[in-house]
Amino acid sequence: MCIRDRTKELLDKINEIATPVKIMHVCGSHEHAIMENGIRSLLPPEVEIIAGPGCPVCVVPSREIDECLELVDRGVTVTTFGDMLRVPGSERSLAEAKAEGGDVRVVYGINKAIEIAEKEDNDVVFMAAGFETTAPTTAAEILAEPPENFSVLSCHRLIPPAIDYLINSGETNLNALIEPGHVCTIIGTKPFEYLSTDYGIPQAVAGFNPLDILMSVYMILRQIRDDTPKIDNEYNRAVRDEGNVIAQKVIDQVFDVGSREWRGFPKIPNSILEIKDEFSQYNARAKYDIEVKDVKEAPKGCICGPILRGLARPEDCKLFRKSCNPLHPIGACMVSKEGTCNIAHRYSRD
Repeated sequence: MCIRDRTKELLDKINEIATPVKIMHVCGSHEHAIMENGIRSLLPPEVEIIAGPGCPVCVVPSREIDECLELVDRGVTVTTFGDMLRVPGSERSLAEAKAEGGDVRVVYGINKAIEIAEKEDNDVVFMAAGFETTAPTTAAEILAEPPENFSVLSCHRLIPPAIDYLINSGETNLNALIEPGHVCTIIGTKPFEYLSTDYGIPQAVAGFNPLDILMSVYMILRQIRDDTPKIDNEYNRAVRDEGNVIAQKVIDQVFDVGSREWRGFPKIPNSILEIKDEFSQYNARAKYDIEVKDVKEAPKGCICGPILRGLARPEDCKLFRKSCNPLHPIGACMVSKEGTCNIAHRYSRD
């Protein structure tokens, strides 16, 4: 069956059992697939898909940008992914610090940051951003005992606690969840099961092409029809219920789970990964005794926080497509190609 026929078949099934539902996804790649392929326009009006905190760059709060800026001001070489450079801190970004002469370098992974440390006499810090998907790589490199002049500022975050916060906050009023395929390749489906058993929320883990998204919507509607909330695994070609056990063990070996704020969120319990004390020589926060005060979270007029919590759309922001655009991003959601505002700027017609 060709893609067009399969799409029509799925849409017919969705329309047959459609019911009012607000489905949240928490993945920038899902939002990209939804917007690029016009999936929202294909669905019946009562089936709503909203974007949550699925962009790992967007959810890094100003405090952690400020921590990196403090290191740059001390003369430390800070390495990070390219998207992080323009994420706003309280007063400036890493890109602005670089323009002022700070040693900020773009790398494509922690291994490249370690290569810099091996060649340089200067201290080198890698800003490790990302969800459960990228945490195993950070952990593995720490276990490999990198050079003494290298350390990590961990900005890794955990998806299930953020979803739990959104459900219990009562703000978003979501009815169902499309879970992120990339994250689930690492942690599996089990960490999400309680959201169905305890809260009665239908869920589906989805892959990243349009048919994956439509199939996950159909699975959720089928659960609602049958009153059988659970977590269906649409992405079973890559995700197992138990996830990647080896990767999980590496994470547990290097990181402790802690609590810290996300951009647009207050402190979320048990939602971040911090390097264990036994590896403190590689923990930039411990090594440099970083202390940041007087943090300013959002640039004036930016509604990135409500967008990340699923309470607003990019088009609701007065700055969107005006003073805030991909060439001149004001808020974090416009910086990364996984950011909801950046994606909407490219594909939205509103």
